[in-house]
Amino acid sequence: MRVEIWSDIACPWCYVGKARFEKALEAFPHREQVEVVHRSFELDPGRAKGDIQPVITMLTKKYGMSAAQAQAGEENLGAQAAAEGLAYRTEGRDHGNTFDMHRLLHLAKEQGRQDELIQILYRANFAEERSVFAEGEERLVELAVEAGLDAGDVRKVLADPDAYADDVRADEREAAELGANGVPFFVLDRKFGVSGAQPAEVFEQALTQAWGARSPLQLVDQGDAQACGPDGCAVPQH
Repeated sequence: MRVEIWSDIACPWCYVGKARFEKALEAFPHREQVEVVHRSFELDPGRAKGDIQPVITMLTKKYGMSAAQAQAGEENLGAQAAAEGLAYRTEGRDHGNTFDMHRLLHLAKEQGRQDELIQILYRANFAEERSVFAEGEERLVELAVEAGLDAGDVRKVLADPDAYADDVRADEREAAELGANGVPFFVLDRKFGVSGAQPAEVFEQALTQAWGARSPLQLVDQGDAQACGPDGCAVPQH
């Protein structure tokens, strides 16, 4: 069975949702027969590569909230990440264009290192002091090498703006065709879709249903699960 996960490195709910899904997958009796593929979804595709700003500034502009409200939302996200065993910096992070990261994830997919790279990029963006945006391409090279990629291959991709660009755009078109208007978005064997950072129990249910079912894609009840969309990420206030 194949599970496809549309996500963006800039999406905190994707970071949390991946951990919740993996918890469910670990408990799934057929986990060794599940292939996980990460798909591209840019939350801010129109942002220029050099347009980098603090996360709090981005949140205040997108949602019209005060800096104090934005900071409270970050604290809430930090608590939810911690509940999943994830480190999360609630202050000092920045935000920028993620297109190059998505291109590198397609390179990593070809080399069987995609999950390693996306986890390292999440960690670097949400947990580490160094920026994945402001330090330039060599920072991405460093992280990709940590994931097991060859530095020369990574630099070639970054030097060629067309490399894997069509793959990223194809993922994004397919997400739209499947009805995904926010991320994370999980598609299980093209039978069930799960939207948002659902609790592990919901993912367990979806895995079980997808394993045995033979039906068109259905959306599992998502309730009020948090997700990120084209206008940004919903910021919890409590």
